[in-house]
Amino acid sequence: MASDKPAQEAPFGTTVLGEEPVRQWAEWNPTEESVLPVRGRHRVAKQRNGLARSSTVLGVGVIAAVGAGGMATAQSKPPISITLPDVITDNLPDATSLPGVGSLVSHDEKNAEPDFAAMAADAPLTTAGLTSEDAEQGTTDAGEALRARILQQAEQQQTAADTAQQVAAEAAAAEKAQEQAKQQQDAAEKKAEEAKKKAEEEAKKKEEAERLAKLAASFSLPVASYTLTSTFGEAGSMWSSGYHTGLDFAAPTGTPIKAIHGGTVLSAGWSGSYGYRTVLELDDGTELWICHQSSMTVTAGQKVTTGELIGRVGATGNVTGPHLHLEVHTPDGTGIDPMAWLRSNGLNP
Repeated sequence: MASDKPAQEAPFGTTVLGEEPVRQWAEWNPTEESVLPVRGRHRVAKQRNGLARSSTVLGVGVIAAVGAGGMATAQSKPPISITLPDVITDNLPDATSLPGVGSLVSHDEKNAEPDFAAMAADAPLTTAGLTSEDAEQGTTDAGEALRARILQQAEQQQTAADTAQQVAAEAAAAEKAQEQAKQQQDAAEKKAEEAKKKAEEEAKKKEEAERLAKLAASFSLPVASYTLTSTFGEAGSMWSSGYHTGLDFAAPTGTPIKAIHGGTVLSAGWSGSYGYRTVLELDDGTELWICHQSSMTVTAGQKVTTGELIGRVGATGNVTGPHLHLEVHTPDGTGIDPMAWLRSNGLNP
């Protein structure tokens, strides 16, 4: 306690109400004479282990003063008996084992005032909040342990952020690489397709050239020396149909006419405006009309081969001069352009 003597009671008066006196409390203004000086060992101690004890001494003094006043008031009230069950009292821990209490109960002098400043300095305040893991690592200061945990958590968060950023960067790089690979693959496929198409076109051209060359060996122009004067489809009044139906090879009278391709002679004779005409049927049913001949060397039903002599150039029929008039008819009798037909068979008139 802060003092051996109880604090003085505040003065009060009595007033008779009926037969029993009633106390009336008056305001108590303590003075220097009414308040005894606080005895004991409370003092402002020097810092120990970096803690100032002045605040501890001040707090203990305030608690002592308030406690003294409370005790003075409580002296006028009857005591109350309090009992505790054995199950509670038997299980209470030893007071000496409690932090900061052992020095209070184990003091040598029975009535001596406890050294609260020393107890505050000796209490293991810095060990509060320490975990077993901290203790294993040799940490004895709770603040330092908390600081270490905060730094560790911040480091873990930073590591997680860096990892997430790295994963995102790697994913973006992988996506970009995949896109570039796809573009390269598409470009390669397009190039390969173009090369394939070009190769196919070249193969077709080569095949067509070979076919034409083969046909050229089996087809031949009707005359060796000539001049083309009129082509298929030309309009004019001198043709009964209103347009030219064949291809004209102008050449001197008597120029040899050869079979363009092997076939069978369907007819050979006079044919009005066509003059002397020979009709040669090929194996596919195509008919070749050789007209305006001065003479013919074949007869109907005769088989001829490519380049065989079949007649000579003349000016018979409806003509303005000696020439060979050639017409080409399909198996159904339709007349087509002789120039296109000759070219399709490897000839270039």
